[in-house]
Amino acid sequence: METVLQKQYVEFGIEHEHYAIPISDVHEIIRMQEITEIPSSRHYVKGIINLRGKIVPVLSLRVLLQMEEVEPTKHTRILVVHHQEESLGVIVDNVNKVTTFSDIQPAQGSISGISGSFFNGVGFSSSGLVGILRLDEILLRD
Repeated sequence: METVLQKQYVEFGIEHEHYAIPISDVHEIIRMQEITEIPSSRHYVKGIINLRGKIVPVLSLRVLLQMEEVEPTKHTRILVVHHQEESLGVIVDNVNKVTTFSDIQPAQGSISGISGSFFNGVGFSSSGLVGILRLDEILLRD
């Protein structure tokens, strides 16, 4: 029996677009909760949450991707990710599934008006085309 190890991704949505990040970058997925605002913080920093005694900064992926902000819904989630030895919360509109991609193409130019440098590539799934995000690129830009 032959097994092929494929990298798993968490697929999520923002507006009508589908994105994914490697599951190895995701610590956990939690429901939207009360966020304590931080005065004078960057526009994409929504604030902080207390996650089982640990303070976690929360960012809006919509703002980081230069999309219009919307009110959270019952589907809104916070992806708690590891970034540079820290935990960060990233707000997304919804989480679809954990998936693998049999084919990943390199990102060319921009995708839906978002710089191609923010993507590791584009995967094909039952949801259609899925942009595989480079969190480091997105989180380190200003």
